[in-house]
Parts: sequence; structure tokens; C-alpha cells
Amino acid sequence: MSRARAAIILAAGQGTRMKSDLPKVLHPVGGRAILDWAIAAAAGTGAERVIAVVAARRPQVREHAAKALGAGNVVVQDLPLGTAHAVRAAQAALAGFSGDVVVLYADAPLVRAQTLQALFAARNDSGLAVLAFRAADPAGYGRLVVDEQGRLIRIVEEKDASEAERRIDLCNSGVLCADAGVLFKLLSMVKNDNAKGEYYLTDIIGLGRSAGFASAVVSASETEVLGVNSRVDLARAEAAFQHRARIAAMEAGVTLIDPSTVYFSHDTQIASDVVIEPNVYFGLGVTIAKGVRIKAFCHIEGAEIGEDANVGPFARLRPGTTLGAGVKIGNFVEVKNASFGPRAQASHLAYIGDAEIGARANLGAGTITCNYDGFSKYRTLIGEDAFIGSDTSLVAPVKVGARAYTGTGSVITKDVPDGALGVARGRQHNIEGWADANRAKKRKAKDEA
Repeated sequence: MSRARAAIILAAGQGTRMKSDLPKVLHPVGGRAILDWAIAAAAGTGAERVIAVVAARRPQVREHAAKALGAGNVVVQDLPLGTAHAVRAAQAALAGFSGDVVVLYADAPLVRAQTLQALFAARNDSGLAVLAFRAADPAGYGRLVVDEQGRLIRIVEEKDASEAERRIDLCNSGVLCADAGVLFKLLSMVKNDNAKGEYYLTDIIGLGRSAGFASAVVSASETEVLGVNSRVDLARAEAAFQHRARIAAMEAGVTLIDPSTVYFSHDTQIASDVVIEPNVYFGLGVTIAKGVRIKAFCHIEGAEIGEDANVGPFARLRPGTTLGAGVKIGNFVEVKNASFGPRAQASHLAYIGDAEIGARANLGAGTITCNYDGFSKYRTLIGEDAFIGSDTSLVAPVKVGARAYTGTGSVITKDVPDGALGVARGRQHNIEGWADANRAKKRKAKDEA
């Protein structure tokens, strides 16, 4: 029978290097707050309790964590006295819990749930387990000191390391796993007799070894354990996420013609046999079915796209957009909070907002749904097989019936019945000879000037 699991997420860092009014752990990567990545990773391990430790001076973080986890799962580190002190702040919140605990950092968004699963598994064969990585440049990181058999002896912070220890490239990610009872017992023994005068979580490795507990090491890539402490780090994390998302999409059967120019959000869902051309951005909440082609320079968010639809180039799909199978949305078309039935199309130069478009309806160039009067939004309903003539303005609320037409250049303010033609434009009147006479008049005035 597997042991119960819990997670403690350390989110009390000040993040001053971000130079931002927004707390560091609330900055987004892949459209998701960095803190929420850690919460999702913990949940992915099956952890039954997830506790966030926050700073007293960061109410935004506390409120965000409470919304995600529940107020009872958020604790405050009253003073910034180090990582061991921060973990001890979670002890009361885990009172009565029996099982394994993983300690995570809220500023490391790329740690995978499967990596944490491996850490839990390693702990089952040992007293503690530590997540490590090989650093290209280990400067600034705590080093893992191991014995001849590769068993972890201790973790030493760089400021306290000897010259020989500083040459070690096996580095500490900060993530570790231990039995809850063992963890808090060892934490009670940690002292602050170090260069920074702080209580280091890493000291429990040496204390555990003295108490007879072995410590296992699980390795991850340097990229996976990347911590975000500055805007530069944030950009690196975003780039690493995008690379991961692009690889995952292609491995799932999606064609990316120029992968480096396609940007995903953490929740983007794309089926196989979708083709995505260069320079496409997916915001939050996008789902794309099989056989779709997204042409170049599209911006898509909050949209559901049905099978074999064709979108772009230069199209914008905003939240609430639903496209049925075989729909065509062409260049310079913007769609917002609107649904298109199967094989409907708006091929170019249109704004369709707060509307329902029936199957096989055709919206000509320059079609606009006038959905907002400055106070409220109103809907436009267009029936199946309707044909909306170019440069038609549909003043909502209005309905164009099935198989109905609107005349080019019309401003439609009243419902058009099924099968009817709606025309609303001034009648043309030609004045014979006016243009020639006007041209002669203007030319004479210019010559006399």
C-alpha cells in the first residue's frame, strides 16, 4: 500500500530582483502563475495536502494561494530566517499527517510531476531524497557532497564551501522529500551557525546521516529546476516552457512549420493532423480538433476550433469563439464570443462579435456585427445558408433568417425573414455630365490662379 503524500511549497521570497509591484511567484509562464505550476506539480503526484508558506508582507501571494488551496492550507513565515525556518512554519498545518512530504519552491515552474514521483519512489528506499542537477556553471548553488559509493553526505552552501567543494558541479535544486515525522524532527535540530545566520533546510541531510538516515539523489536537467529570480530568468523559463510545449505538440502529431515562432499556453489542446504555420500565438483556453490548419500570423485565445476548420492568415479569435467543422475564417477577421456552424465562413475583413452564425452561412468582406451601444452587448443571429453581402453592418439585436440575403452596403436594423432579401441603403442617382463639368471648372480655376 502506498504511503500518503503531502507537499510544502515555499513562496515567501521577496523577489526584489524582479523590480515589480507584482510578486515574483505571480508572474506568468505559459499563461500560468509560477506558483500555480508548483501547485499543479504537487497535485500531479497525488498529494492529499498541499501547504503554501508565504511572507507576511506579500498579501497578494497569500490571497492567490488561499484561492487555489484554501485558506487553511496557507501559512505565514513571520520572519525571513531561512528555508528550514520556512518549512517549520508548515508543521502545524500538517499536524496529524502521516506519510511523505516533498518540499518545493514556488519560483521553479518547470519541475515535472513525474520527476517528483521519482523523488517519492527514491525516498521509499532511503531516509530522504534530494533532487539534484549538473550545472554548467555551479557558482551560486549549494553543492552535493557524496561518498565513494555516490551516497549523499551533506549539502554545503557556496558561502560555506571549501575550494574543493566549490569545484563540485552536482548541485542542489532545493527540492527534497522525507517522511513527515523525520523531516520535522531533523528541522528542530537545525542551527543558524553559518555565514548568513540562517536556518538552512539543506542541513537536515548531514543531521539525517548522523541519525542513521541515508539520503538518495535523483537527478533532473538544469533547465527543469530553473528558478525565477529576475526578468531574465522569467524569459528563460518561458523559452524553456515553449520549447517543451513545441516538442510535445509535434510528438503528438501536430505539424509546426516553424516551431520557434509558435507560442503556446499551458492549457493549449491540439489534436493530431493539425498544421500550424509560422507566427501563431495561442492564449489561454484554446482547443483545436483534428485536421485544422492555422495559417500564419494568427492570435487565438479562449476558442474552440472544430475539425477541418481553416483559420487565417492574420485572424484573431477572442474568448468565447466556437468554430464548427469545416469553418473558414480568413485574413483580417476578428471573432469574439460567437459561434459558427459547420462550413460557415467569413473569408476576409470582418468583425463578428456576440453572434450565432448558422451552418454554411457566408459573410462577405467588410461584414460587421454592431454589438455594443456603449452600455450593453447585443446578439446577432444569422441562419443557415444565409448570405451576408459585402460591407453589411448588422445592428444588434437583429436576426437574418435561414437562406436570407442582405444587399451589399446595407445597414440592417430590422430582422430579415427566412429566404428574404434585406436591403438598407440610399438609392443611387446619376447626374449626367457633372464629373466632366466639375473637372473643367477646377482646371480653369487652377490655371487662373
